[in-house]
Amino acid sequence: MLYYLFRYLGNFGISGAHLWSYISFRAILTLVLSLVISIWFGEYFIKWMKRHKISETQRDSKIDPYGTEKKGVPTMGGIIIILATIVPCLLLGRLRNIYMLMMIGTTLWLGALGFADDYIKMKGSKDGLRPIFKLAGQALLGLIIGLTLWLSPDAVIRENVKIVEKNHTEVVHKSEPVKSTITTIPFVKNNNLSYSGIFSGLGKYRTAAGWIFFVFITTFVVMAVSNGSNLNDGLDGMCAGNSAIIVFALAILAYMSSHIGMASYLNIMFVPGSEELVIFLMAFMGGLIGFLWYNAYPAQVFMGDTGSLAIGGIIAVTCVIIHKELLIPVLCFVFLCESVSSLLQTYYARIGNKRGEKWRVFKRAPIHDAFRVKPGQLSDELKILWNWPKGCWLESKITVRFWIVTIITSALAIITLKIR
Repeated sequence: MLYYLFRYLGNFGISGAHLWSYISFRAILTLVLSLVISIWFGEYFIKWMKRHKISETQRDSKIDPYGTEKKGVPTMGGIIIILATIVPCLLLGRLRNIYMLMMIGTTLWLGALGFADDYIKMKGSKDGLRPIFKLAGQALLGLIIGLTLWLSPDAVIRENVKIVEKNHTEVVHKSEPVKSTITTIPFVKNNNLSYSGIFSGLGKYRTAAGWIFFVFITTFVVMAVSNGSNLNDGLDGMCAGNSAIIVFALAILAYMSSHIGMASYLNIMFVPGSEELVIFLMAFMGGLIGFLWYNAYPAQVFMGDTGSLAIGGIIAVTCVIIHKELLIPVLCFVFLCESVSSLLQTYYARIGNKRGEKWRVFKRAPIHDAFRVKPGQLSDELKILWNWPKGCWLESKITVRFWIVTIITSALAIITLKIR
């Protein structure tokens, strides 16, 4: 709203009104505002939750050796992150931008889905929302996002084209924006992949088949990353810290995709209008960092599924919009490890059960739980394939080391634009 107000005032020669046309100015202002909102609102939110005795139920000491220390800690802290993200975007963002609207919708949708899960748990149901309903909600969002990018006339790109001259090769972008199913393949020199090209054998139907496949990929990515971030939310500060790092890397990628000069230099597609993603992501990062003020060890509040589901959805949708969804395994490596470790653990345990034995790949899953198992805590009947580490790490050490891994993978995701 303020963006449009100051643009209007600029018509009358008001000094400083032109600053609102600069992405850097609005992005930094959004970051600061979201930080202030999350820290200020977080204090009131925690006091209100404690006053109404809305807190985390005591965790199973067999799984969490520090579970007794966390009894009575308020949950649903994702509300802090969501509020600190949405308010600055409404004030400083361009609300007629298709990508801004998609990101706000994604945040509210998955935030509401996670809130329903947390609310059911709070009312006494240990398992919360039934998994089928949670997956259906994620899938429906992915379907809506994919169809919007397919059908909306505002969701377009300008394709990068190489012009080979005598002494050098220059990258330019086509003047006409087009609807395209092209995506970026990391580590490959000619790094554009067209989903429609995969179905070239279908003749005139290849474009429709490519878009249908794109919608399927979008739905899968939203579900996978959303569940990965949900699994990562198990230690104080873990998910919020990892996500803030990933979101900062995404903001850099989004800025490069929205700047025609940078896009030409890096030989990536130019996505008109994606500069508003930078505004949203900086607001989101500010909300996450402000939330860490209270969520860092020892946590005064947990984000719950209200926050963790929204986090994964935001990251996934951003990657799809800037056509970097194939970069997610690198960028969200920690989330990937959490998901894969849980799947392997479940599959291996089922094989062992069929043979009447207790098999496990890791001491516990998801993978971060394997680092906080105290000696003698596991049954001697368990046959563990990867019995490492031998001791129990401090929770704060596990969290910081996972942050370090995410810093490395996020940096690697950025430099893949040059490593081909």
